[in-house]
Amino acid sequence: MKRRASPRLEGYAVLAAVGLVAALALRRPELAIVAAPLALLLTVGTRLAADPNVEIGLLLTTDRTLEGAETEAQISIRTAAAVDRLEVLLDLPAGVETVGRGPALAVRLWPDEERTIPLRLRCTRWGLYGLGEIEVRAWDRFRLLVWEAHIDRPQTLKAYPSAESLSRIVPPVETQAFAGSEVARVKGEGIEYADIRDYVPGDRVRSINWRASARRSTLVVNERHPERNADVVLFIDSFVDVRGRDHSTLDDAVRATATLAGLYLDRRDRVGLVSFGGILRWLQPGMGLMQRFRLIETLLETGVAPTYTWRDVNVIPPRILPPKALVLGVTPLVDLRFVTALENLRARSFDVVAIEVDPVVEAGTSDLERIAQRLWMLEREVLRARLEALGIGIARWSADVPLEAALEEVRTYRRFARLARV
Repeated sequence: MKRRASPRLEGYAVLAAVGLVAALALRRPELAIVAAPLALLLTVGTRLAADPNVEIGLLLTTDRTLEGAETEAQISIRTAAAVDRLEVLLDLPAGVETVGRGPALAVRLWPDEERTIPLRLRCTRWGLYGLGEIEVRAWDRFRLLVWEAHIDRPQTLKAYPSAESLSRIVPPVETQAFAGSEVARVKGEGIEYADIRDYVPGDRVRSINWRASARRSTLVVNERHPERNADVVLFIDSFVDVRGRDHSTLDDAVRATATLAGLYLDRRDRVGLVSFGGILRWLQPGMGLMQRFRLIETLLETGVAPTYTWRDVNVIPPRILPPKALVLGVTPLVDLRFVTALENLRARSFDVVAIEVDPVVEAGTSDLERIAQRLWMLEREVLRARLEALGIGIARWSADVPLEAALEEVRTYRRFARLARV
């Protein structure tokens, strides 16, 4: 640890020096007698003070937590020499806070004593947080010397985004050939009833509808819809993040994406991810528990990186966008590059849905500011009309509208809208 003199030591040294100089200048020995205890204290205190060799570290009980949830941690301290006062400051990054106590504490330790101090941490926002930076300051028994050290033992705490309330998803138009939970539109072996038709040689006996056959005086069989899985690609806009006082479009987009990914994976669908912005990130579609963790870990790295280059979907590897995939674009509809990417995906016959994260922009006080906001709102209406004309359903999700209600708009649109030719 780095050693330095404390303010008390400097003050005592000044007083002792002043007393001795005054005794010599004024020829008053009593002044030297007054300064002698201070000089003795300085001599004895500095000789007895030894480096405490403090060993300290932050221990996390887990490296994964949920946004807004509390997680346990502890500070482990061990010292070789006695420390009259040990001050510890835990340097926490923005987004992590302590619960029940502050990040600073002070303790007194005996020689070779080891102490563990429990802590409770809470992440106020999803993301990757680097912990382990600690500032330490130790005082000797006379408070004459102080030892300081900056300890950095990097540890990563992953805060997963909290899930939105959602029970139903947007069903895909087309499914794949593998078994799943989605009822396909085609007819085949399955559970969901589709229609009846006349019996032909080769049909299974268990498929015969005996009641309908009795009414028609001829054999008829039931047709059913098979249960298949689907390919789903979550297409998140990371070009821009519109922030308010307690609102962020990127935070809401990540939460919605994590919620949708979990629901689709529960239905045995193959789910992939594309973070389309200044930095392009992707994850090939997959299924299972490992894919869920891969999706969340990739989402935690999502951030806005400024770029002025034009990007289109040609930069995305073809294997990331399998044919007949359902593409869910989560965007605030602010950057035209992302809107153009949605249009290009629809032109390539992908089943595209846009989830619009409403950017909360407060109206100004002047007439010019209100006119500017009105023009901006009209431009957004034009963008929505362009996308809907191509057959892209739009779910308008804001703070006062649940995600479930926003997706119901898309389901209604897909039931009644005509097929768009692109």
